[in-house]
Amino acid sequence: MSVSTHSGHRAPMSTGPARGPRRPRRLWGRPELFTDYRQDMAFLNTRPKQLGVLALVAAATLVPFMLEDDLLKLLGAGLVLAIGAIGLNLLTGYAGQVSLGHAFFVGVGAYTAAALAGDPDGRYLGFGVEFVPLWIFAAGAVAALCGVIVAPLATRLRGLYLAVVTLGLVVIGGYVFAEWRELSGGPQVGRPAPEPVVFGVELTGDGTYTEEQKLFWFFLVVLIVMAVAARNIARSKIGRAFAAIRDRDVAAGVMGVELSRYKLIAFTISSFYAGVCGSLLFVANGTFGPERFSLLLSVQFIAMVLIGGVATVSGAIMGAMLIAMLPRIAGELPHYLSFVSSSPTDHPNIFEVEVAFYGLLIIAFLLFEPRGLFGIWLRIRTYWKSFPFSY
Repeated sequence: MSVSTHSGHRAPMSTGPARGPRRPRRLWGRPELFTDYRQDMAFLNTRPKQLGVLALVAAATLVPFMLEDDLLKLLGAGLVLAIGAIGLNLLTGYAGQVSLGHAFFVGVGAYTAAALAGDPDGRYLGFGVEFVPLWIFAAGAVAALCGVIVAPLATRLRGLYLAVVTLGLVVIGGYVFAEWRELSGGPQVGRPAPEPVVFGVELTGDGTYTEEQKLFWFFLVVLIVMAVAARNIARSKIGRAFAAIRDRDVAAGVMGVELSRYKLIAFTISSFYAGVCGSLLFVANGTFGPERFSLLLSVQFIAMVLIGGVATVSGAIMGAMLIAMLPRIAGELPHYLSFVSSSPTDHPNIFEVEVAFYGLLIIAFLLFEPRGLFGIWLRIRTYWKSFPFSY
């Protein structure tokens, strides 16, 4: 059987079985236009995203060879804080549950790791476990258990009331940590961290690589694992339920979303991330006291989320790295801020300048760029993609 064409020739018509619909393909030149929901929600669904992430990971791997150890230590602390910021972003940014008690869960994770790793023959509570992955999992599990205990409050409260209740956790935790001296070492004293070991490799200087270099690489690997897990959670059924609760919890409940269940999941996951962050802070700082886990630490995590970008994993990482670098920036500013002192020879306290920065950055981003650093990146990317057009 044949059909006629415009040129007068006859072309054969296929009489075979009809083929099913073609699988939708991505349009070349428009990499973000999809006709399939699965492609749109895929992890790193465009080639530029894949290449960009690979480039960032490669650059981060080479950073220890290009920076001094003191700056590398700050960046390593930023990687650790980024894990805690991702956890808070899952709870506050994605699920809409405002929490000021993140420092409490970080402290639980830190002291769980301290108890596992401490010398059993020393003056502090400890079991002498040197295997760092065991610290991480145990710290996250204990913090998650505390999150499960606190989560029922989230089903009864919302907004400011929930924030005040979680703030009470920081006060209670600070008291317990300070009074349990066998565990924490007491205020202004603290307890030292043991030498960490990962699969038989000691994360200390050995002549080839410094301790700061090894710790940076280790923190980077853990952050990548936790960030990939968080991104997959956000684009899963759980993440969609979080977004529904955040946008309108009453409507989500009417649509069939189990509010109590998913709020419990949100607090549990966020607490697990906080516990992992605390266990790594134990390694990164070398020593710490109970005063470290105060309201200021919770404010720092809130600043990371707001400055980096709410409901974005990469934004939480950006905000954490900026906050981690503030001590270095604040250390350079007092020489230029002598006009605020009563005497020309006196300079503002570095800690006071750092705290003032948190407030200024939060106010500035909320007023001028609510989407945070991630929003700035989106604007830059959109500009170059639409160039020379402005829309």
